[in-house]
Amino acid sequence: MSSSSTNSFGQTEINWDKLDKTKFYGVGAGLFTGITVALYPVSVVKTRLQVASRDTVERNAFSVVKGLLKTDGIPGLYKGFGTVITGAVPARIIFLTALETTKVAAFRMLEPFKLSETSQAALANGIAGMTSSLFAQSVFVPIDVVSQKLMVQGYSGHTQYSGGLDVARKVIKSDGIRGLYRGFGLSVMTYSPSSAVWWASYGSSQRFIWRYLGNGKEGTPSVQNIMLVQAGGGIIAGATASCITTPLDTIKTRLQVMGHEKRSSVKQVVKDLIKEDGWKGLYRGLGPRFFSMSAWGTSMILAYEYLKRLCAKDE
Repeated sequence: MSSSSTNSFGQTEINWDKLDKTKFYGVGAGLFTGITVALYPVSVVKTRLQVASRDTVERNAFSVVKGLLKTDGIPGLYKGFGTVITGAVPARIIFLTALETTKVAAFRMLEPFKLSETSQAALANGIAGMTSSLFAQSVFVPIDVVSQKLMVQGYSGHTQYSGGLDVARKVIKSDGIRGLYRGFGLSVMTYSPSSAVWWASYGSSQRFIWRYLGNGKEGTPSVQNIMLVQAGGGIIAGATASCITTPLDTIKTRLQVMGHEKRSSVKQVVKDLIKEDGWKGLYRGLGPRFFSMSAWGTSMILAYEYLKRLCAKDE
């Protein structure tokens, strides 16, 4: 941390070396599972909107939800959930460990440049977000491929499966292990910048809000104020990241759920989307993605910061 941030921001941020790691991973796994349960239906709706073909009747979020509830009831909103939760916990742990350790290193690396506190926070958080995302993708892409196929099964002509293992088996049979990493490059290109933009906006907007509130004049801010600022930072970060990366996300989702026989290139997917909907086709599912990134980001960051407060070692 730079000296200027120790007085204002230091009281609101808990660094990696001050955490009880065992407690952090244990409680963290439980917390993130809870958030995933709450926000999972949004992902299902977003994925279905992104792969909808022109002849599909359900072209908005409301009709997708209605259709799912009609055919499958509440479980329809949780298609592929088992697979996601199995992979999400290890992926999350890898992500958070990489995030925290890289953030500390990046702050230290940027010290000699004497940047303003906001720029330093944006850069360090951005580098950390990007690096941790790269690590987590190795676990998460296969999970993503399998869960997305489950999310869209029986929809718009997509294959039916008996479960996650069945998907993995069929994908490996037709494409080899490579099939599970379908869209890996695009995934890295979507999630790494998205994670970098998210964490950079979060780090800098939070400091910006504190400065605007004139923090530091009245001693340590209350937990309630800290949480409000963190939530504000989360919403700004979600808005920025979803606007910048939705087109990549739409292309990636379409590539990952295509059947073996409909193999397609990035260029072809872009052409099809533009042909069906004009340029706004690339922003399909922007509403649910914005909601998902803001809601997921804000609840994740509040849970995460709460987790860090909970697991901070006593001085």
